[in-house]
Amino acid sequence: MAEAQRQLASLPFAVLLLAPGQKLAAANPAAEQLLGQSFRRLEGRPLDAVLRFEEPRIAERLAQADGQLSARATSIAPLGQPSRHVDLTLAPVIDQPGWQVLTLIDIGGAEALRDAPAAGEGGVLRAPEILAHEIKNPLAGIRGAAQLLGRKLEGKDLALTGLIADEVDRIAKLIDQMQSLSSRTSLDLAPCNLHEAVRRARAVIEASGKAPQIVEEFDPSLPMVMGNADALVQVLINLLANAADATRDVAEPRIVIRTRFASGLQLHTGDAGKALRLPIELRISDNGPGIDPDLREHVFEPFVTSKKSGQGLGLALVRRLLRDMNGRINHDRDPSGGWTHFRVHLPVAREGRKILHEEAA
Repeated sequence: MAEAQRQLASLPFAVLLLAPGQKLAAANPAAEQLLGQSFRRLEGRPLDAVLRFEEPRIAERLAQADGQLSARATSIAPLGQPSRHVDLTLAPVIDQPGWQVLTLIDIGGAEALRDAPAAGEGGVLRAPEILAHEIKNPLAGIRGAAQLLGRKLEGKDLALTGLIADEVDRIAKLIDQMQSLSSRTSLDLAPCNLHEAVRRARAVIEASGKAPQIVEEFDPSLPMVMGNADALVQVLINLLANAADATRDVAEPRIVIRTRFASGLQLHTGDAGKALRLPIELRISDNGPGIDPDLREHVFEPFVTSKKSGQGLGLALVRRLLRDMNGRINHDRDPSGGWTHFRVHLPVAREGRKILHEEAA
């Protein structure tokens, strides 16, 4: 087998080894080409002296010696060169405190290919379509395997195979929706039963075996909300999964899901000065330690996370999906009670508005 140095030299993307203090300790030829300098001139220099990251939060994450980071299409500016777009990963070196491996993949060429017409089709070759194709193929196999297992099982086990098939269908639909989102088209909205969406999301989280005690405090009189059922389930799965992660090290972990009518919140849509009321509130609360104070104002932004293995995209997706459903989300911390609350606000479905108006009168 070729020695490690030769393997690194053969890689088509830049690999940088960072010593404690983020000083350059090694670089492969692709890194020298990207930075426009030989390693002889780079050795021992601080990373920020030869490379500038145009996204401040990425630079802050890079400075965390034990952190992991993955960022797509972020802008960098090598010293004395124009800025360029790269895919970036950062990982600590195992059993070597303070040492890190940084990879940079120049996607300028990939972006050019993405904008070129597909051969023989006259269309545009885009990354979302490629990703969707690659994901949907194994999903079909998973669904088929679940159906085959379902023929041999009964009782609770049979219900689990049904859950697998339903989730595969939901993920496939979500991929279609995300393709639509990437092309700036809107979600299909229809009346949705909020409590049914909660139960579907809860079943997925509990089936993973990682969920703590979950308490439901529902208002059964609430009308239907206007939204997209599958996107709403995805939002709730992300929020419940985050709550479960937050309570992992708590002695008596708890998650509380509460729904209620909360008048007063309005969304100004810019449509002739009209305001859309968001009177339905769903609150997901956990008794975990809470979000790092330095991150609380940025948790819905991409690449912001306190998880060492997280990508920081879950809450960004949650906010995007809710906004496309004309909903909103916020969060707060109750330090006295030791609870973190995420509140989702949604509009009422058209057929439910008359009921609310009568109750308000």
